[in-house]
Amino acid sequence: MAKFLVQHSSPLSGEVTISGAKNAVLPLMAATLLSKDECKIFDVPELADVAVMRKILESIGSEIEEPVRSVLNIQTKDIKTIEPDNELVGMMRASFVVMGPLLGRAGKAKLYRPGGCSIGARPIDLHLKGFKALGARITITDDYIEAEAPEGGLNGSTIYLDFPSVGATENIMMAAALANGTTYIENAAEEPEITDLANLINKMGGRIKGAGTDNIKIEGVASLHGAEHTVIPDRIEAGTFMLAAAITRGQLLIRNVTPDHLKPVTAKLRECGVTVEMGDEGMYVLADDRELTSTNIKTMPYPGFPTDIQSPFMAFLTTVYGHSTVIETVFENRFMHVAELNRMGANIEIQGNKAIVKGGRKLRGSHVIATDLRAGAAMVLAGLAAEGTTQVSEIYHIERGYEDFIEKFRSIGADISRVD
Repeated sequence: MAKFLVQHSSPLSGEVTISGAKNAVLPLMAATLLSKDECKIFDVPELADVAVMRKILESIGSEIEEPVRSVLNIQTKDIKTIEPDNELVGMMRASFVVMGPLLGRAGKAKLYRPGGCSIGARPIDLHLKGFKALGARITITDDYIEAEAPEGGLNGSTIYLDFPSVGATENIMMAAALANGTTYIENAAEEPEITDLANLINKMGGRIKGAGTDNIKIEGVASLHGAEHTVIPDRIEAGTFMLAAAITRGQLLIRNVTPDHLKPVTAKLRECGVTVEMGDEGMYVLADDRELTSTNIKTMPYPGFPTDIQSPFMAFLTTVYGHSTVIETVFENRFMHVAELNRMGANIEIQGNKAIVKGGRKLRGSHVIATDLRAGAAMVLAGLAAEGTTQVSEIYHIERGYEDFIEKFRSIGADISRVD
């Protein structure tokens, strides 16, 4: 199994450019199923998850070309099957976002239960609730989930989400784009990735208003055409590099960021004493030659503090003086990295969905596991601050979600290598 070897780092410095967002590009790729015409997507990150989604679309009937790196031309003239490849779907939870566009365009979809990181239940009941409200008949077995539209197609409806689920909002929005009449999603997710998806669908001829708020209106249209679209910058990757500068007491220029998407991370780093400023070239993060202090964080749906940054931020909090409280409200199983950080010398106590971090401890290199994608990034950050060598295993999680991970860290001075 491949591993990362991470050595104690001097303060990181230089600049890094953020890639297109993983959590945005996957539903964007799925949305191309809504049209028979070609769609061109720019700034596509080269990730394992993107490769899986590409194969899933090809198993459905999509023809995909990559004329240059980070650009995908996707055209699905015909839906050859409403049942994507089972093995591929089982590799990634985000694969479930193809159900909405399949149901909207083909009137039927059948998917194997999706897989992915073990960070929580992430139930799909809200997706199915939305499809039912649009008139679909749902069949559930131990292995498959099937949805079938009524004769004449899906029909607009008002759908209230019990929780502002990003995946459910995306899936319902795509299904409703080709439905009869108007659909309203209440208590919708407000993440930037939702807005990005709505922008693409509107470029394709869709009629979506209110994306980025908790009330979205979708007026169904008869058909959608091709379009070109650039993926938004990855706010989670940006947050990871902001924390890389902070944990090594370095200074970085981070290019290709959207500051509004990073407000809660920026605010909490400033509370700790880190300088974060926007300039003409990008975001400057400075943590050099200063004593940093503790803070408290609580994960919330957007625009609150992102759950995907919780574990990297906790790694940083182990290195600052004082006690910090980290409360996780989004996923019930997202403290698996705590045992790994404690193995490195951290002092973190879990109390239900709350973790108490007693900071200021010296971390030491150890053998740790990337228990999920973002926990893996946290282990690398901790390794940069730890004395000695840190071996991070199960790195396939990390490579699912960060483009050119090793190369970007090396370019700013990190001593990190990948070994088999």
